[in-house]
Amino acid sequence: MAANTRKENLRILLIGGGAREHALAWKLSQSHLVKTIFCAPGNGATGNIDKAQNVPHLSPDQHTDLLAFATESDVDLVVVGPEVPLVAGIVDLFESAGRQCFGPKAAAMMEGSKTFAKDFMTRHRIPTARYRNFHDYAEARDYLESVDYDVVIKAAGLAAGKGVILPSSDSKQSMHDALRATMVDRQFGSAGTEVVIEEYLEGQELSFLSFVDGYTVKSLVPAQDHKQIFDHDQGPNTGGMGCYAPTPIASEQLIEEVHRTILQPTVDGMRKERMPFKGLLFTGIMVTKDGPKVLEYNVRFGDPETQTLLPLLNGDLAEIMLACTNGYLDAVDVKCKPGSCVTVVAAAGGYPGSYSKGDPITIDADACGAEDTYIFHAGTSLASGTLATAGGRVIAATAVAPDLETALSKAYNTMSKIHFENMHYRKDIAHRALSHHSVPASTHQRPEVPLTYAAAGVSIDAGTELVNRIKSLAASTRQFGTKSSLGGFGGQVDLAAAGYEQSPIISSGVDGVGTKSRLAVRMNKHDTIGIDLVAMVANDILTEGAEPLWLMDTMNLHKLDVEIGVSIVEGVANGCIQANCNLAGGETAELGDVIKEGHYILDASCSGALRKGRKPLPRKDEIQTGDVLVGLRSSGPHSNGYSLIHKIVERSDLAFSSPAPWDPSISVGLSLLTPTKIYVRALLGLFEQELVKGAAHITGGGLVENIPRILPAGLKAEVEATSWSVPEVFRWLKKEGKVEKEEMARVFNMGIGMVLVVAEGHVGEVTRILEGKGENVVRIGGLAERDEGGVGCVIHDLEVWDRW
Repeated sequence: MAANTRKENLRILLIGGGAREHALAWKLSQSHLVKTIFCAPGNGATGNIDKAQNVPHLSPDQHTDLLAFATESDVDLVVVGPEVPLVAGIVDLFESAGRQCFGPKAAAMMEGSKTFAKDFMTRHRIPTARYRNFHDYAEARDYLESVDYDVVIKAAGLAAGKGVILPSSDSKQSMHDALRATMVDRQFGSAGTEVVIEEYLEGQELSFLSFVDGYTVKSLVPAQDHKQIFDHDQGPNTGGMGCYAPTPIASEQLIEEVHRTILQPTVDGMRKERMPFKGLLFTGIMVTKDGPKVLEYNVRFGDPETQTLLPLLNGDLAEIMLACTNGYLDAVDVKCKPGSCVTVVAAAGGYPGSYSKGDPITIDADACGAEDTYIFHAGTSLASGTLATAGGRVIAATAVAPDLETALSKAYNTMSKIHFENMHYRKDIAHRALSHHSVPASTHQRPEVPLTYAAAGVSIDAGTELVNRIKSLAASTRQFGTKSSLGGFGGQVDLAAAGYEQSPIISSGVDGVGTKSRLAVRMNKHDTIGIDLVAMVANDILTEGAEPLWLMDTMNLHKLDVEIGVSIVEGVANGCIQANCNLAGGETAELGDVIKEGHYILDASCSGALRKGRKPLPRKDEIQTGDVLVGLRSSGPHSNGYSLIHKIVERSDLAFSSPAPWDPSISVGLSLLTPTKIYVRALLGLFEQELVKGAAHITGGGLVENIPRILPAGLKAEVEATSWSVPEVFRWLKKEGKVEKEEMARVFNMGIGMVLVVAEGHVGEVTRILEGKGENVVRIGGLAERDEGGVGCVIHDLEVWDRW
């Protein structure tokens, strides 16, 4: 009989064969206490772990055979991965034979029956959703008809993490369809014999994985997984398609509240009901406006939470498991490393429905080349040296980094180096954290000290200092006829004093810099993003033939950093000087958790005017076939396409601090921060001479979307892709991102920032004038008749872009 207190040279039997068990074997192998890990059955990778060996002929449901193997192999500790053996009583079997087992006995019913768990929560006043349990379909149907709130239908038994249906709409019929699918059609088999009809809770979910010894509870950092199969949380539930930790909504106050109101009462309640819990308690939490509430209990490590949290665990997993089993968890530290961890799961095509097995898997040699990147196998097998798919969820890529965005980039980069037929994985893991739509935690306690605006995250002093320091910058942009002062309520323009003695045409526009600001934050360079802001609106005003007069900006931040604020406004002032317009004022707002810490959103509005008697642009009544398209070169991507640019760079082997492949003299990030070109000074004179019939600012939508905006209905633009040399930055983006040529034409300016419509007879003069002002001018095409129903812009010879 094995001694329960042995603490070195441990021989461990790890039951299961998924990615969770792979991660457990990987972490246990790092313990100095562990000598051997038997993985039963293991998978295509567990046998390659130091100290580990597969026992492929044993499966988790062969309890007697597993016990015989443990006895024969003198196993000291049994670790059970899946829930089914736990609910079936495997811990009782092993412990009765003198083998220590990490996992609960009778308390496993907390996962085995959702009805039992819900009633337990009611008995112990643990916050959860309203519910009713039903064995009879007719009674359940009648109850469903009577409720006046949205519900969730849960199969009461074990359903591999998939036994929950969220009706697709708030209609009664969708709820009844879900009930019938569970109880009558038996979508989840015998698990649907009994159901829980539960109030639908709104908020964000958290996964708490807690080590428990019957008394003490010690949790890892809360994680957030992604259950549904498709991006944007669409499609049926799965066992889990990805996970990240820690989460921005899990504040210290929230964690304390969950331990105080949920976890400790749960463990105390189980002990009082004579079913003490020892092992790993997984508690699914919904953070609602009324505070945290329990969604479900699981009595084992979660998947994919385990793959995400064990790389963050700063401690000896074997020692922690022994402490839980022997009742001294209070003497052992359970701590996590700083930083973030992300796991992305790849599934077989068709999962969670039917899917094929046996498809070969290839993994690039450098897949885990980056530090702290890991691949955990789930449904894989290894036969005769060939790795193949053997399950629905096949494999997972995990990465640890100091921040979430870097961890995401590393995980997706690793996933891009794994290949098998019909491979599917979500592209939006951690989207809730990145979108900053956090649900605030509720502590239900009255604050003990008076609250202040500063304590709420808004500094009036910082705002005042910012205004005082940027007043001179705004004043440097002042033009005749303008009257404004930063810090006031607004600004005025005297059109007569500005030289518009007769009533002019006023033109206005509004725009922003989009996700280019994320790059400015990443590179900690904020003095050019303001130029982009001015360029986006001033160039738009210019296409109307108007002279930009004044601009007002909006800066929304998580929290105001005065130095960064000054740097941004320096750029805005610089841009206004280039555009000959006045920075009349603006708004700065601290929005706290609405915006990610350190980040900001920039927008601006600009107003301009045309002198009386001048025709505004575009002059569609004059534009005709035979007119020429003249392009002015851009300075780079300008301020469009940066969401795609971020993805491409993150998927590449480059960091934003790496030398740019298209210009090794500068880093990737600084090159991509090259400010948007402002065309005001080059073009206003041409417009006043009426040498130009129309102007298109090439922004989001590229050439194919923006040129048609200035053309009459019967004409189309015909652009020759060979007429100009596309800058190397766009060539690299296309190649590295494997972006289709048509998509490049729709997203990026491809080196042409402004397109003019010019009569054939004026092309020479226009070119001479613009080149005299330092512009690089290219004749890129012309106008032709447009067929009914035809497109407004055709780019000929586009296939040359595929030759890069």
